[in-house]
Formats: sequence, C-alpha cells, structure tokens
Amino acid sequence: PLPPRRCTIQFQYPELAPTQRNYWLVIESGQVDLCHVDPGFEVDLLVTSSLRTMTSIWMGLTPLTTEIKAGRVQLDGDPAVGRAMQAWLKLSVFAPAERRVA
Repeated sequence: PLPPRRCTIQFQYPELAPTQRNYWLVIESGQVDLCHVDPGFEVDLLVTSSLRTMTSIWMGLTPLTTEIKAGRVQLDGDPAVGRAMQAWLKLSVFAPAERRVA
C-alpha cells in the first residue's frame, strides 16, 4: 500500500520527553528500518498522537479512522500514504487475542 519509492513516516508523541518523542519508519525496497534519530530524509507522513492512542490502534482496540475523526490522531503529508495507513501499519500479533479480565 506504499509508493514504490523510499517512504519515510515520522511518529510524534508530544507527551513524551524530547529524546523519546520522535520515531521514524524508513521503508525502501520492502525493508523497514525503525529510527530513533532523524534519518535525514524528507518525511512523507507525520503521524501525531499520544502513545496511548497509537498503542490502542496497534492492539486493535480502536480503529485508526475512529481516532482520526475524534482528533486524537493527526496525519500531515502525503494523502495516499495517510489513507493507506491502517493497511501498512498492521496490528500487533496479540491484537486478535481474547481479552480477559484479571
């Protein structure tokens, strides 16, 4: 679902300390690198949300579209990359697990 060129996606969690606030995914030729330091490439999509919200999406507790409509996730950049986000983000392997009360 991503363009056939290198694609850089920055995740920004404003509530975290400055040294932990930004992460980048650099996707090129089917390879994905997670960077904790700015890789220096132009950012195709900036995703801003709380870490709690992004974790909820990743665990399958809430759909990305719901969080965007509620204003808890902001997408800035390439509209095609943003529209395809739920497809390329994937869910955690634990997302389909049955939820149990402790």
